[in-house]
Amino acid sequence: MATLSVITPGLLTTIQDSWRSGFRRIGMPTAGVMDYDAARLSNLLLGNDENAPVLEMTLTGAKLACHDQLQFVITGGDMQPRLNGQPLELWTVYQAERGDQIDFAGLRSGCRTYLAVTGGFVAPVVMGSASTYLRGQLGGYSGRALQAGDVLQTGEPAPNKAHVGLKLPEAYHPNYRVALRVILGPQDDAFTPQGIETFLSSVYTVTHETDRMGCRLEGAKITHRLGADIISDGLMPGSIQVPAHGAPIIMLADAQTTGGYAKIAAVISVDLPSVAQMKPGDNLTFQPISVEDAQHLYRVREARMNALRAWVTSEIRMKNQPITMYRVTINGQSYHVSIQAR
Repeated sequence: MATLSVITPGLLTTIQDSWRSGFRRIGMPTAGVMDYDAARLSNLLLGNDENAPVLEMTLTGAKLACHDQLQFVITGGDMQPRLNGQPLELWTVYQAERGDQIDFAGLRSGCRTYLAVTGGFVAPVVMGSASTYLRGQLGGYSGRALQAGDVLQTGEPAPNKAHVGLKLPEAYHPNYRVALRVILGPQDDAFTPQGIETFLSSVYTVTHETDRMGCRLEGAKITHRLGADIISDGLMPGSIQVPAHGAPIIMLADAQTTGGYAKIAAVISVDLPSVAQMKPGDNLTFQPISVEDAQHLYRVREARMNALRAWVTSEIRMKNQPITMYRVTINGQSYHVSIQAR
């Protein structure tokens, strides 16, 4: 176990794990990491449970003091991470020593950055998750964003922990898209044909009202047939509501569980990490696909994750194998030989 303290918290830094599932029926949002791919990959590289709690930082990074030795990985948006002022690479395992500081020089790309540590961050489990739900003031660190002076604890590392320098192959880096793939419905019949055409052919811009609850967009107005209101029904992250003003809103991790505006489409789950990395001022478009295509893309992503999981497990196991050293003499010349089991 290790301890870190918060020197400066950044704009919005929270403890999040995968999500809080099974409670939407009683009005509890899932919360959890916005960019599931980046968070899962950071834990995988460290040998953690893939759903272990991480720090999610939005737009600006925190400055942290390390009080013990620990391994860590930074993924997602590029906030130019540093260790004691020296630049670090994303998607790479590093080691911090007692007295070291981790900080971020400033946002270069994306919107949200994830910091994972060996053993994950320790936080109370509420309804099966350690995720911070800000509006409900539960989970994470006292149900709130981190503040200066907060002290963070890490859990016990896995038996086969990561090794410093392990780097995610570039082929496995997430592909953040600006053309979001969507499935039309369930209330696409509440919109005029021109409204559907506008939705699929226009460029929309992320507004400053965007938060963990929803990505609010501005652009060409989408027209309804008979108005925007419906009898309230279920919402999920990815659902796209269109209120009377005609501007779409993509529901995200902290979204409410029901809503009374017609939903024109839903962003497929594979593309939700791309939404998480969009900041105010970024542009996006919508591209319709079938349910079958969405399911295929999901299976492809999980197959890639399985392959990567096997590779990381092999790398960690190899690095943790004992090394036997020998001195061998051949023709009077001595050589040092090391043998490591695979």
